[in-house]
Amino acid sequence: MSLHSKKEQIQTLREQGFVVVPGLVSPERCGELKQIAERQLQEAAAPIEFEADLRYPGAPESKHAPGGHTVRRLLDAYGRHPHFAQWATAPEIRGWMELYFGEEPRLSRAHHNCMMTKHPAYGSLTGWHRDVRYWSFERDDLVSVWLAVGSETVDNGALWLVPKSHNAPFTSERFDEAKFFRSDLEENQALIRTAVSPELKAGDVVFFHCNTLHSAGKNLSDQVKFSLVFTYHGASNVPLPGSRSAAKPEIAF
Repeated sequence: MSLHSKKEQIQTLREQGFVVVPGLVSPERCGELKQIAERQLQEAAAPIEFEADLRYPGAPESKHAPGGHTVRRLLDAYGRHPHFAQWATAPEIRGWMELYFGEEPRLSRAHHNCMMTKHPAYGSLTGWHRDVRYWSFERDDLVSVWLAVGSETVDNGALWLVPKSHNAPFTSERFDEAKFFRSDLEENQALIRTAVSPELKAGDVVFFHCNTLHSAGKNLSDQVKFSLVFTYHGASNVPLPGSRSAAKPEIAF
């Protein structure tokens, strides 16, 4: 990836709140990552998060209900397998983040840092939200990197993002108690109608800002969808002491 193309991508991220970078990872490497994820999913290798833990719309009522052991996330991807860690700290990611933040980047192990799995039937939909709702840093300036390990479309629960929403000054009334963006409000509906869902091929990457409104639908296909997701911030933007964001040591790379 040339310096010029990185600068263009970063400009798009700053303006739109997200940017899609096609083909950043080879199909062969994605195949390896998927094989690892499928094996770990089959083993239910800890740490994991279940759909029933979150109780989002469409999720099983409890772990004892049908589909109760449907996995939503294979947690701590960085620590799960060297291949996941290699991607998280790859030179192309470091260079991109250094340009964006203007300083050394840090990988958060407290947020995202997971292989997201979206299952047919019991995979829930995710309401509109900003990731920063539960994050505690000195500045709301973090970037997440979403790698499509396989194809992602509206039919299998791909991301929806609202362009330019990262700069919108929303009042707290626009969100519900769980800090989801209220889709019952007319002023919110107008914004949601501007959302786009980029179709991703294996190896495509979405960089998106922590304040960008996004959601994801249900997986209507017959295959599990895998997405490897990590979050980064600049070295000077430290997590607040005692917060969940400071719960795990960060990675300098």
